[in-house]
Amino acid sequence: MAETWLFAPPTQANHTTGPHHPETAARTTRIIRALEQDVHVQTACQWGTPRPATTDELARVHTPDHLARVAEAGRAAQARQQLVALDPDTVMSAGSYEAAGDAAGAVLAAIEAIHQGKARRAFVVARPPGHHATPNRAMGFCLFNNVAVGARHAQHLGFQRVLIVDWDVHHGNGTQDIFYADPSVFFFSIHQFPHYPGTGSQWECGVGPGEGFTLNVPLRAGTPAAVHLEAFEAGLETITSRFHPDFVFISAGFDAHVADPLGNLNLTDRDFVRMTHLVNKVADRFSAGRLVSVLEGGYNLDTLPQTVCHHVAALAGVAEEAPAAGEEP
Repeated sequence: MAETWLFAPPTQANHTTGPHHPETAARTTRIIRALEQDVHVQTACQWGTPRPATTDELARVHTPDHLARVAEAGRAAQARQQLVALDPDTVMSAGSYEAAGDAAGAVLAAIEAIHQGKARRAFVVARPPGHHATPNRAMGFCLFNNVAVGARHAQHLGFQRVLIVDWDVHHGNGTQDIFYADPSVFFFSIHQFPHYPGTGSQWECGVGPGEGFTLNVPLRAGTPAAVHLEAFEAGLETITSRFHPDFVFISAGFDAHVADPLGNLNLTDRDFVRMTHLVNKVADRFSAGRLVSVLEGGYNLDTLPQTVCHHVAALAGVAEEAPAAGEEP
């Protein structure tokens, strides 16, 4: 049985965002097609069966008011047969509520497969994305915070210390908000700054008992990939010198890719492979390999599917590791 599992809710394409919106269903349909056609991925991975998240599972990180607002917007979109805007960037269609619950639920199914010993790692083709969703607000294309719901589920299953590594080009403000005072979840974000949503300075490091359990590494637009990778590796070393996770998540946004239209960083597929291997090593060292990677951003339809394939191959251990910054290829 393969150690790396893939999850892709069939309802993701039912979340429609209208013409010209960058967060389109084509993102995930093309990713799924590429994964299905990639010989290395198909040899090393197997597809798991997703499930919906329950309201109680979503309520572990989201307020009742938030869940009610999103549900009501979904009903309004269905009744009117038109999109309903939750903020200038975030819209709902008739199928959005189900798709968002299924995206979060697919993360839970991945965690359960690992908890049951069927898998060691997993990648979830989650749509809509999640890391901007706060406890009480949908924003930045995100309705429910998929990784945060997953972190709480992992803890519900007995994994006490959780590390979330967010390498999306945008700061994961929602995930940070949810765990900002919680020392049991370490949130690490490396991102372009200043950039949407405007949070993620190096001074944001947690509050109360959670102080010191948030690490933000803001990068200027145009930062060279080698500098980016050095900062990423240094961040992981800082974290693991004092925090030993039982479970690891990646908020895997690929909009830090050099070709992405919504970011101004310079990573290539080779760099994402390198970062994946670094997180794999953390999981292997501290959490018996338990690692779930969840799709966040990434908006270049020409490059995104292949980048994801390289990431998944690296998760599964069938992608050649790129050299560390400064080493000869």
